[in-house]
Amino acid sequence: MIAVHAIAGAFSASDCARILALADTAPASDARLVGAQRDHDIRRAELSWLDEAEGGDWVMERIIELVRGANREVFGFDLTEFSESPQVAAYKARHSGHFDWHADIGEGPLARRRKLTMVVQLSDPGDYDGGALEVMPGTQVHVAERKLGSATLFPAFMLHRVTPVTEGVRRSLTIWAHGPSFR
Repeated sequence: MIAVHAIAGAFSASDCARILALADTAPASDARLVGAQRDHDIRRAELSWLDEAEGGDWVMERIIELVRGANREVFGFDLTEFSESPQVAAYKARHSGHFDWHADIGEGPLARRRKLTMVVQLSDPGDYDGGALEVMPGTQVHVAERKLGSATLFPAFMLHRVTPVTEGVRRSLTIWAHGPSFR
Protein backbone atom coordinates (compact mmCIF):
# COMPACT_ATOMS: atom_id res chain seq x y z
CA MET A 1 0.00 0.00 0.00
CA ILE A 2 1.24 3.49 -0.78
CA ALA A 3 1.80 5.34 2.45
CA VAL A 4 1.47 8.80 3.84
CA HIS A 5 5.00 10.13 4.29
CA ALA A 6 6.01 12.64 6.97
CA ILE A 7 9.14 14.80 7.07
CA ALA A 8 9.70 16.33 10.49
CA GLY A 9 11.53 19.66 10.32
CA ALA A 10 11.17 20.01 6.55
CA PHE A 11 11.19 23.78 7.15
CA SER A 12 12.65 25.53 10.20
CA ALA A 13 10.62 27.91 12.37
CA SER A 14 12.39 30.87 10.73
CA ASP A 15 11.65 29.41 7.26
CA CYS A 16 7.96 29.16 8.19
CA ALA A 17 7.96 32.78 9.38
CA ARG A 18 9.60 33.85 6.09
CA ILE A 19 6.99 31.93 4.07
CA LEU A 20 4.15 33.56 6.02
CA ALA A 21 5.71 37.00 5.47
CA LEU A 22 5.89 36.26 1.72
CA ALA A 23 2.27 35.09 1.69
CA ASP A 24 1.21 38.26 3.49
CA THR A 25 2.62 40.33 0.59
CA ALA A 26 0.54 38.45 -2.00
CA PRO A 27 -3.16 39.15 -2.53
CA ALA A 28 -5.45 36.77 -0.60
CA SER A 29 -8.61 35.35 -2.08
CA ASP A 30 -11.48 33.15 -1.01
CA ALA A 31 -10.63 29.48 -1.65
CA ARG A 32 -12.40 27.80 -4.51
CA LEU A 33 -12.76 24.26 -5.76
CA VAL A 34 -11.48 22.88 -9.06
CA GLY A 35 -13.30 24.69 -11.86
CA ALA A 36 -13.35 27.96 -9.87
CA GLN A 37 -16.47 26.92 -7.98
CA ARG A 38 -17.07 28.29 -4.49
CA ASP A 39 -18.84 26.16 -1.87
CA HIS A 40 -18.31 27.15 1.76
CA ASP A 41 -19.95 23.92 2.92
CA ILE A 42 -17.01 22.04 1.38
CA ARG A 43 -14.14 24.54 1.70
CA ARG A 44 -13.66 27.71 3.71
CA ALA A 45 -10.20 29.30 3.67
CA GLU A 46 -8.24 32.24 2.31
CA LEU A 47 -5.46 31.54 -0.19
CA SER A 48 -2.30 33.35 -1.20
CA TRP A 49 -0.11 32.12 -4.04
CA LEU A 50 3.65 32.38 -3.59
CA ASP A 51 4.30 33.03 -7.29
CA GLU A 52 2.66 36.41 -6.63
CA ALA A 53 5.19 37.20 -3.86
CA GLU A 54 8.62 38.51 -4.77
CA GLY A 55 11.63 36.76 -3.23
CA GLY A 56 10.13 33.30 -2.81
CA ASP A 57 12.38 31.32 -5.16
CA TRP A 58 14.11 29.64 -2.21
CA VAL A 59 10.77 28.11 -1.15
CA MET A 60 10.35 26.33 -4.48
CA GLU A 61 13.96 25.13 -4.39
CA ARG A 62 13.33 23.54 -0.98
CA ILE A 63 10.03 22.04 -2.17
CA ILE A 64 11.73 20.44 -5.17
CA GLU A 65 14.42 18.95 -2.92
CA LEU A 66 11.86 17.54 -0.45
CA VAL A 67 9.52 16.12 -3.10
CA ARG A 68 12.39 14.61 -5.11
CA GLY A 69 13.72 12.80 -2.02
CA ALA A 70 10.32 11.55 -0.86
CA ASN A 71 9.38 10.39 -4.34
CA ARG A 72 12.67 8.51 -4.69
CA GLU A 73 12.39 6.88 -1.23
CA VAL A 74 8.64 6.23 -0.94
CA PHE A 75 6.40 6.81 -3.94
CA GLY A 76 8.28 6.16 -7.21
CA PHE A 77 5.86 8.22 -9.29
CA ASP A 78 6.66 9.56 -12.75
CA LEU A 79 6.90 13.26 -11.83
CA THR A 80 7.80 15.81 -14.48
CA GLU A 81 7.02 19.27 -13.12
CA PHE A 82 5.33 21.62 -10.69
CA SER A 83 2.63 23.23 -12.84
CA GLU A 84 0.99 25.18 -10.01
CA SER A 85 2.33 27.74 -7.59
CA PRO A 86 2.69 26.89 -3.91
CA GLN A 87 -0.40 28.08 -2.07
CA VAL A 88 -0.62 29.27 1.51
CA ALA A 89 -4.00 28.64 3.09
CA ALA A 90 -5.39 30.34 6.19
CA TYR A 91 -8.16 28.45 7.97
CA LYS A 92 -9.73 30.87 10.47
CA ALA A 93 -11.91 29.95 13.44
CA ARG A 94 -14.15 32.98 12.94
CA HIS A 95 -15.22 31.42 9.62
CA SER A 96 -15.01 27.76 10.78
CA GLY A 97 -12.20 27.31 8.26
CA HIS A 98 -12.12 23.77 6.87
CA PHE A 99 -11.87 21.64 3.75
CA ASP A 100 -14.14 18.56 3.71
CA TRP A 101 -13.12 15.14 2.34
CA HIS A 102 -11.72 15.42 -1.19
CA ALA A 103 -8.96 14.24 -3.50
CA ASP A 104 -6.58 16.65 -5.23
CA ILE A 105 -6.64 14.87 -8.56
CA GLY A 106 -9.59 16.15 -10.56
CA GLU A 107 -11.17 17.21 -13.82
CA GLY A 108 -9.30 20.44 -14.55
CA PRO A 109 -6.34 20.51 -16.97
CA LEU A 110 -3.82 20.87 -14.12
CA ALA A 111 -5.74 18.91 -11.48
CA ARG A 112 -5.92 15.80 -13.65
CA ARG A 113 -2.09 15.73 -13.77
CA ARG A 114 -1.57 16.09 -10.00
CA LYS A 115 0.24 13.04 -8.68
CA LEU A 116 1.73 13.97 -5.31
CA THR A 117 0.51 16.44 -2.69
CA MET A 118 2.73 18.03 -0.04
CA VAL A 119 1.30 20.03 2.89
CA VAL A 120 3.64 21.94 5.22
CA GLN A 121 2.52 23.06 8.67
CA LEU A 122 3.21 26.82 8.95
CA SER A 123 1.39 27.50 12.24
CA ASP A 124 2.59 26.64 15.70
CA PRO A 125 0.18 23.97 16.98
CA GLY A 126 -0.60 26.15 20.02
CA ASP A 127 -1.95 28.90 17.76
CA TYR A 128 -5.20 27.08 16.94
CA ASP A 129 -7.58 24.28 17.89
CA GLY A 130 -9.18 21.88 15.42
CA GLY A 131 -7.80 22.12 11.90
CA ALA A 132 -6.38 18.60 11.74
CA LEU A 133 -5.11 17.40 8.37
CA GLU A 134 -6.52 13.90 8.02
CA VAL A 135 -5.57 11.56 5.17
CA MET A 136 -7.33 8.28 4.38
CA PRO A 137 -4.84 5.92 2.72
CA GLY A 138 -7.14 2.94 3.36
CA THR A 139 -9.74 2.14 5.98
CA GLN A 140 -7.89 4.00 8.74
CA VAL A 141 -7.54 7.79 8.98
CA HIS A 142 -4.00 9.12 9.34
CA VAL A 143 -3.72 12.41 11.28
CA ALA A 144 -0.80 14.51 10.05
CA GLU A 145 1.87 15.87 12.37
CA ARG A 146 1.04 19.37 13.66
CA LYS A 147 4.61 20.35 14.53
CA LEU A 148 5.73 23.63 12.98
CA GLY A 149 7.63 23.02 9.74
CA SER A 150 6.60 19.39 9.30
CA ALA A 151 5.64 18.19 5.82
CA THR A 152 3.09 15.52 4.93
CA LEU A 153 3.20 13.95 1.48
CA PHE A 154 0.61 11.63 -0.06
CA PRO A 155 -0.69 10.61 -3.50
CA ALA A 156 -3.07 13.21 -4.94
CA PHE A 157 -5.77 10.56 -5.35
CA MET A 158 -6.04 9.92 -1.58
CA LEU A 159 -9.02 11.33 0.25
CA HIS A 160 -8.08 13.95 2.84
CA ARG A 161 -9.56 16.87 4.72
CA VAL A 162 -8.86 19.72 7.14
CA THR A 163 -11.26 19.58 10.08
CA PRO A 164 -12.92 22.85 11.17
CA VAL A 165 -10.71 25.28 13.06
CA THR A 166 -12.45 26.14 16.33
CA GLU A 167 -9.93 28.62 17.81
CA GLY A 168 -7.25 30.76 16.18
CA VAL A 169 -5.84 30.36 12.66
CA ARG A 170 -4.19 27.37 10.98
CA ARG A 171 -1.86 28.22 8.10
CA SER A 172 -0.29 25.73 5.75
CA LEU A 173 1.58 25.56 2.46
CA THR A 174 0.37 23.15 -0.22
CA ILE A 175 2.04 22.16 -3.49
CA TRP A 176 1.36 19.49 -6.10
CA ALA A 177 3.87 17.63 -8.24
CA HIS A 178 2.55 16.78 -11.70
CA GLY A 179 3.20 14.09 -14.26
CA PRO A 180 1.56 11.88 -16.87
CA SER A 181 -1.72 10.19 -15.96
CA PHE A 182 -1.63 7.19 -13.63
CA ARG A 183 -1.94 3.85 -15.47
